Amino acid sequence: MQQRPGTPPSRPPQPAPVLPDATIEALRAALRGDLLTPTDDAYEQARPVYNAMIHKHPGAIARVADTADIITCVNTARDANIPLAIRGGGHNAAGLGTTDHGLVIDLSRLKGIRVDPQARTVRTEAGCLWGDVDHATHPFGLAVPCGIIASTGVAGLTLGGGSGYLTRSCGLTIDNLLSADVVLADGNLVTASPDEHPDLFWALRGGGGNFGIVTSFLFRAHPVKNVIGGPTMWAVDKAEDALRGFQDLIRTAPEELGGFFAFTAVPPVPPFPEELHGRTVAAVVWCYNGTQEGFDKLVNPLITDVEPLLHGPHELPFPALQSFFDPLYPAGLQWYWRADFMPELNDDAIHQHARHGSQLATPHSTMHLYPLNGAAQRIAPDATAYRHRDAMWSQVIVGVDPDPTNADKLRDWTITYHDALHPHSTGAAYVNFMMDEGPDRIQATYGDNYQRLTHIKRRYDPHNLFHINQNIPPAT
Repeated sequence: MQQRPGTPPSRPPQPAPVLPDATIEALRAALRGDLLTPTDDAYEQARPVYNAMIHKHPGAIARVADTADIITCVNTARDANIPLAIRGGGHNAAGLGTTDHGLVIDLSRLKGIRVDPQARTVRTEAGCLWGDVDHATHPFGLAVPCGIIASTGVAGLTLGGGSGYLTRSCGLTIDNLLSADVVLADGNLVTASPDEHPDLFWALRGGGGNFGIVTSFLFRAHPVKNVIGGPTMWAVDKAEDALRGFQDLIRTAPEELGGFFAFTAVPPVPPFPEELHGRTVAAVVWCYNGTQEGFDKLVNPLITDVEPLLHGPHELPFPALQSFFDPLYPAGLQWYWRADFMPELNDDAIHQHARHGSQLATPHSTMHLYPLNGAAQRIAPDATAYRHRDAMWSQVIVGVDPDPTNADKLRDWTITYHDALHPHSTGAAYVNFMMDEGPDRIQATYGDNYQRLTHIKRRYDPHNLFHINQNIPPAT
């Protein structure tokens, strides 16, 4: 007999170090997709995640073919007390799409997308990357607000909130989520929307993967086709003036102007001039949904006041801007992250950024400041699980390098930089940018919304089957 949505599974999961052979064989026989174990040739190719600092060895990886496969895996993990991890695009910094010894549900084969250009909606399955979505929407002159890297998974970015180039004009990704189909811990499939399971819909919008496995998302899309995009770069001795000027501009600029501030090393590739290759610079990567003339009118005062080394924004398709960084950050690099939400930056915060950002740990390392004002701030803090609507900036400091021997160097630089800025923060961080930083950090991130989330967790996942995430335990 099928349980009602939200009722507890009959057996609470307990720790289990390995998958029994009988369980593996029964699951393999039940799936339309593939079940990979350590003895299979394809296992080592499927096992790694985006962050090469994460080395885990699941007992099995289920490359599911459809929603029925997901339900089968959920029921198996729950009833056999098997640790369960969910992998979408695999970009999660903390490597929360995998686990040692347990079962990984790999959603990467679920690639269906349907665009309704009249309704301006897009339905995407949970294995899609944002590059897949851009490919489908761009011919219709539409885009869904997302991040800044096309190889990021739709599911993980959305469930954490979703900020990027279009946040100021279109809001967060979750602000454009209309409904979601979700497999719950009891194995039932439900639709969450403002009218169906509204409490679950509220929790999904920022609460991460704590409440179930979303199999498909329905998004609102916006008229975005070609944009004015690309970088402006300054010498690091002008970083304070450039950051101060960017903050002054973005505070009052039309919401069509987006982009982010960064410290970065100039990539040693065209079209960047050879004399800049490898040089650490302060930069803004712009995105303006308008004309070149309109962009120049807004930005020229800044580049007149603070002379850049390079100013290259030009008209280009939005998917080209969205995929700009993909070749520079392929899967398999070492990553270490620290993040904070920031109010407006005072003089000391700007000084600390210039001090630490000018001394990158490695050429791949970087710091990004994403502006959050505009459309995202018109949503009430308690309207979604994501609550930091009053923050001006989402800040992330990222140590990156291909060489595993530099792992300690990446951590040390990232943490030192973060510690210098953290006193100026709100005390919370964007959940998608967090590593394993403990329960207090998670509670701070959800703030006044945390208790409500624990009660919704108790209703939909009372035994915390979905716990390999930035976990919100069920209320007791």
